[in-house]
Amino acid sequence: MNSSTVGLKRYQEIGNSLKQDIFSGRYSIGDRYKSEREIAETYDVSRTVVREAFVMLEIEGVVEVKKGAGIYIQRASEINGNAIITSELADVGPFELLQARQYIESEIASLAALQVTKNDIIKLKKALESERQFLNNADLNQSDIEDDADEQFHRLIAEATQNSVLAQVAKDLWSRRHNSAMWAQLHSRIENKDYRKKWLDDHEVILAALVRRDASGAKEAMWQHLENVKQTLLELSNIDDPNFDGYLFG
Repeated sequence: MNSSTVGLKRYQEIGNSLKQDIFSGRYSIGDRYKSEREIAETYDVSRTVVREAFVMLEIEGVVEVKKGAGIYIQRASEINGNAIITSELADVGPFELLQARQYIESEIASLAALQVTKNDIIKLKKALESERQFLNNADLNQSDIEDDADEQFHRLIAEATQNSVLAQVAKDLWSRRHNSAMWAQLHSRIENKDYRKKWLDDHEVILAALVRRDASGAKEAMWQHLENVKQTLLELSNIDDPNFDGYLFG
């Protein structure tokens, strides 16, 4: 085993293997590549792992992913001898990150409901109003501004636990998101304001549970919110099967 590939994420291993296949000389630019389903069955992995692998290759300019139409070869040869992604270039897959957030942030919301102060509620309401104003007044080309408001809301909930460790955990999760080229690539496909309005509605449900000091309600609301985000990204990353059920790690 090449020591440079030790510690790679599964999607990176798959991506490297697909890249070697694409660069084998059997394909030309513009050729349609294998289907998502075929690759998932060949490597015995979930289809979200395959999607993450193709997001990686898309960022590198090796393939072009056309939603609902398939994967097309964009570059059929290696450049500068850099055909293999190493562990030093590792990026957390967007669906892996979302799964972690779903488990961690739902528990954070549960504790926050028990610990939240009046001042915390005031801050959360202001953050929510900032999100609402942005959505009503700005265009989606300024989504980075909206993302800041989204992050502020989530991190304020972590701060409302009154636990500095959990607040740091939330900060670290968002830092991983910001530093993920794969997340940025996938998130850039969100062009429909309806998705963002739904997420804002989710935030309002979470805040209402915190105001009620309803720990189970806050946990459930946060879980469902991140489930909605996950399903949106699954829909937007769908490659060749509009009927795929979107199950994350099956």
